[in-house]
Amino acid sequence: MRRSVIAALCFIGCCAVPVHGQTPTVAPLRVAAGTVVKFHLQTRLNPTSGDALDALPKGTILQVRVLDSIDSATDRDGTEFHGTLAAPLVSGGQVIVRNEAEVRGLLVLLRSRSHPEGFRYELLVTSLTDRGKSYDLTASLNPTFLDTGIQPESASKAASK
Repeated sequence: MRRSVIAALCFIGCCAVPVHGQTPTVAPLRVAAGTVVKFHLQTRLNPTSGDALDALPKGTILQVRVLDSIDSATDRDGTEFHGTLAAPLVSGGQVIVRNEAEVRGLLVLLRSRSHPEGFRYELLVTSLTDRGKSYDLTASLNPTFLDTGIQPESASKAASK
């Protein structure tokens, strides 16, 4: 009887594999003031609102010069940031939003099912203002909100260059 118990314990010990849980820390996101960051336009909620931005396809790149430094270690989820477009938004050879347009955005903490830490920081552009006209939109560092497991060379790496 003792031998079978010892054999069972040895078998269980050999089959045991260490399980690593999610780490309690989230990879930081840092952007120095003056850094130009590329954002990807996402699907608009009201694409038939008659805005000039309706002509822009999902995935259009917005080059934003960030005016406020952003550091997820000190800034909280929901912190606003400001910037300007570093390059105009063009569709069909026509400038829709000129460079130097005002950009507003947020630092957000997103739940991520497949990301190793379980959460990830993201910067979202929420609006553009050009010549007094405001455009509501959503643009993110990643081409999609879906978890791809691969973060683009985004703000934290761009800021360190």
